[in-house]
Amino acid sequence: MIVTQDLSKQFGDYWAVNKVNLNIQQGEVLALLGPNGAGKTTTIRILTSVLRPTKGRAWIAGYDVVKEPKKVRAAVGVLTEQHGLYGRMPAIDYLDFFGQLYGLTTEERKARTERLLDEFSLGDDSDRRIEEYSKGMRQKLALARALLHDPPVLLLDEPTSAMDPESAHLVRDAIRDLRSASRAIIICTHNLSEAEELADKIAVIRQGEIIVQGSPDDLKSKMLGPAEYEVRLASQLNGQEPKLPAGAVLTSEGLDWLRYQTTNPNEVNPELLQLLLEQGFPVVGLREVPRSLEQVYMQAIYGYQESVSFK
Repeated sequence: MIVTQDLSKQFGDYWAVNKVNLNIQQGEVLALLGPNGAGKTTTIRILTSVLRPTKGRAWIAGYDVVKEPKKVRAAVGVLTEQHGLYGRMPAIDYLDFFGQLYGLTTEERKARTERLLDEFSLGDDSDRRIEEYSKGMRQKLALARALLHDPPVLLLDEPTSAMDPESAHLVRDAIRDLRSASRAIIICTHNLSEAEELADKIAVIRQGEIIVQGSPDDLKSKMLGPAEYEVRLASQLNGQEPKLPAGAVLTSEGLDWLRYQTTNPNEVNPELLQLLLEQGFPVVGLREVPRSLEQVYMQAIYGYQESVSFK
């Protein structure tokens, strides 16, 4: 549904996007992450046929972004950082206006407008001018506009910014439903926990280049090394050094706990527990140490390491 091959965009001597390769299938969500100025917005503008690439190619729902721009724009729903909402229009008239631009019939416009306004809890405020809306309400209306023509591809820039927790939860649920409806979705966000919650794939872009790409679990394994586990004890170690099985590598320890890494937890973890008990260490619990997408991001962008032994 979304394919790019060495997609590049040059402004003067500066490459804002450089050899970006993406492949997003139906039902997949890709989170495009990176610092400000990394090339996320430029990439989205190319994918919506707003900008022409300097090099490379891209297709949206099978349409070439350079050769078939009208078909691309009809196949994509876009939520931009600056929404361009018409403040003096009531929300219901605003969506009806865009429905006409998309070529929807009167019946289609009415049905979809009412459904989307209700879905995003805007139905009771549909006759109010948009200028009276809060930031969160405007964000939801802009997302409704992006969905109005039922596009197979969605490009969402900060979809939950400026929203209260309840509204943000509503929008995340909507994105999950949209993914199950066989759409392909790209989300540009600085909210890493949201990206980890919603995305099937992660791509981190820096200075116009994709530096890492894969599923959240694959990236954690690749960037952070083997899984890490923590054993909690009922008594303090008191300077004793417990013997660990060959497949466990000690990474850190405290008064009544220790952490280790292993690439074979199914065999190593039971063996380790048995060894600790045989050595007289009373085990209270064993758990895998949670590892976040934030750790992956910081390692990818800055080479930053925290609380995990990277290999």
